[in-house]
Amino acid sequence: MYDMTPDLERIQQVIDDGPYRDTWASLSEYNLPRWYPRAKFGIFIHWGVYSVPAFGNEWYSRNMYDPARREFEHHRKTYGEHKDFGYKDFIPMFRAEKFDPNAWAQLFREAGARYVVPVAEHHDGFQMYKSDISHFNAYEMGPKRDVLGELKQACREAGLEVGASSHRAEHWFFMSAGKKFDSDIHEPLRRGDFYWPSMPEGDHFDLFSRPAPSEEFLQDWLVRTCEIIDRYEPRILYFDWWIQHSAFKPWLRKLAAYYYNRAERFGGGVICYKHDAFLFGTALPDVERGAFAQVQPYHWQTDTAIALNSWCYTEGNEYRAPREIVQDLVDVVSKNGCMMLNVGPKADGTISEEETAVLRAIGKWLSVNGEAIYDSRVYRRYGEGPTKIQEGQFSDGVKKNYTSRDFRFTVGNGCIYAIAMQCSADGHYCIETLGRRDASKAANFSGIIEDVTVLGWEETPSWHREEEGLYIATRFRSDYPVVFRIRLK
Repeated sequence: MYDMTPDLERIQQVIDDGPYRDTWASLSEYNLPRWYPRAKFGIFIHWGVYSVPAFGNEWYSRNMYDPARREFEHHRKTYGEHKDFGYKDFIPMFRAEKFDPNAWAQLFREAGARYVVPVAEHHDGFQMYKSDISHFNAYEMGPKRDVLGELKQACREAGLEVGASSHRAEHWFFMSAGKKFDSDIHEPLRRGDFYWPSMPEGDHFDLFSRPAPSEEFLQDWLVRTCEIIDRYEPRILYFDWWIQHSAFKPWLRKLAAYYYNRAERFGGGVICYKHDAFLFGTALPDVERGAFAQVQPYHWQTDTAIALNSWCYTEGNEYRAPREIVQDLVDVVSKNGCMMLNVGPKADGTISEEETAVLRAIGKWLSVNGEAIYDSRVYRRYGEGPTKIQEGQFSDGVKKNYTSRDFRFTVGNGCIYAIAMQCSADGHYCIETLGRRDASKAANFSGIIEDVTVLGWEETPSWHREEEGLYIATRFRSDYPVVFRIRLK
């Protein structure tokens, strides 16, 4: 069993040496590194042992042991009884024989991404990197490759920032249902075992649910996460839900202090979190598969996916249209956010034709219109129009049905960018926010317009400004959002 004592002592020493200490007061001094708010668009990757059965979703390791779930019966019919073929038996089948990190990196760059965040360890407990803490990792089993390390090198060579995502917290309970019947999950389980600890599962959103994670589990969580920090220097450290549980609080402070102190040597880091796990202002809030209805005075992120039904590859994935994803990206950026878009590769390491096509379509739009997205800042209004956005998580599947009266605004390069979320059928637009107003009223000021152009279109549109709005007419047509560059005197 791995001895955590030296690691825990070293972690505490780094915290004691500062400058960040494991208190909310100290961590409140944290500031985002300059590159992150400017990047706007990143790629999330869910790839692991769960990609082998490719059924249901990435929660297969939990649901296959739950008789109430369809994965349970699917598993019995496809692979046999759970006592004879358990989740661990998928590991040798996860060979990743076609995994080409350089090809992935080039595709993500082509998609217009500025950063990449692979899942380093999902709820199932299988580490996608070389680890000294457990033998159940991709370097020693399955692919027998340091997936995270290879991908980091390829992405950095392609000019992309690289992070890592830890979902280890949920492993406390994730496969506990397998203890309730004759399966391959049974006591005794010890730290370092693949299925350890498989404790009873409670209400996921009860901050004080019992049994609470033990000190041994929390120490293991901290040491695992710090190993990722030391070995791979992730520019973004993303955490999934359940770290908001009350038992994690002191350990989150330790982790953040350690990460921020260590990140100073590689240019600063970003911690992404959900559900008020961290004190506001000490890390970056993330809205899973959702957004805000209004612009926010702080930076935030949404993590969403190309597939609506699953974060990993499955045979029945329902893929989103690239136009809808571009619209969501524009909306998020106009409200001071960044988007991290998930890709779910197949078990062999290839990315599906459907997801590849979506990524390339997004990249094609960004290659023309990226100046309105990258490095941009929020305008005095995020947008206008009749379409209302449903606020909160898990709303990315809600159809927006944007009209040509729906606009989003960003500023940069000495210009205002007015982005029509839907192309007008007749090429006529009216942007009410940019109408002629009384400049003595600061709330109405929008400057003197020098010219208006359409990004990606050589022909200059006709335009005039009236009290009720800026009127634009153009022959340009597109199935994607239309970006007007408005240059001011």
